[in-house]
Amino acid sequence: MIPHPYLLFLGDAPDPLAAKVAQGIKDWRPDAAAGQFRLPGCNADMGLRDMTIAEAAKAGCGTLVIGVANRGGVISAEWMDVLEEALAAGMDIASGLHNLLRDEPRLVAAAEKHGRTLHDVRVPVVDYPIANGVKRSGKRCLAVGTDCSVGKMYTAMAMEKEMRAQGMDATFRATGQTGILITGDGVPLDAVIADFMAGAVEWLTPDNAADHWDLIEGQGSLFHASYSGVTMALVHGGQPDALILCHEPTRTHMRGLPTYDLPTLEDLRDTALHLARRVNPDCKVVGISINTAALGEDEANAYLAEVEERMGLPTVDPFRHGAARLVNALD
Repeated sequence: MIPHPYLLFLGDAPDPLAAKVAQGIKDWRPDAAAGQFRLPGCNADMGLRDMTIAEAAKAGCGTLVIGVANRGGVISAEWMDVLEEALAAGMDIASGLHNLLRDEPRLVAAAEKHGRTLHDVRVPVVDYPIANGVKRSGKRCLAVGTDCSVGKMYTAMAMEKEMRAQGMDATFRATGQTGILITGDGVPLDAVIADFMAGAVEWLTPDNAADHWDLIEGQGSLFHASYSGVTMALVHGGQPDALILCHEPTRTHMRGLPTYDLPTLEDLRDTALHLARRVNPDCKVVGISINTAALGEDEANAYLAEVEERMGLPTVDPFRHGAARLVNALD
């Protein structure tokens, strides 16, 4: 177990989206988020109390969580002094970056000296099988996006919350660092060897009761030149019965790829459904999730109404307005 409450480390995040790990923890585990630490030039803010390391230790923070998800997942040299200070103050460090804490000699030495633990959550701990494509009992819903970081995890978590409120049997299945840090369990899918990614998703969503729904956390995008592989593994390994299309309407290009335009929702619907029906011929697209965080209330409502009329599917922002309509669209 990772000791909490957490001090969320935002580092020198260039924009709020770069601190999506911290944002997810703050939104879905607010009881565990005691404060934030920002370096000069940080352009992210969780709306939490800014704390020094000493203040965080005095407040009882058990772990400094690296809440930044930068391109490539690296531990910046500019962070090292702060991370060492946290260990010296009696805190553990948790990270979901590809650049592992345990591979940093300074941090390993400091952790040993002060009797603290380095938690690398993006390390597979299971020998996952190769996918076999055999149909499993139970039901599965997968969120797929026009781009990275458009609300796929929030959609699945909001749907699980609503389903449980309705008395339905549902489980959120984390497939990335933020989901794992929130729930304490899951598969760090983009750190799994490629041949075993789809098998890892099969392992994560095993046979279950006929009325049980797995809400699978989406990753990447089928249209993203950098991260499409992990999405494909989720589609084929998950064998979804239902797809939710996710989109953020203010993007001018794919995240991190300024020369690539976003696909349309129609492109996403047709491509994802075609690929999903390869492993589950009965798969359906049942709804659309729009991340309207950058829109005012009236603008958001108008955009949702336009998309719903155009696509003929229930269209909501599940974090802003609730996920009931998406849940009710499931068979």
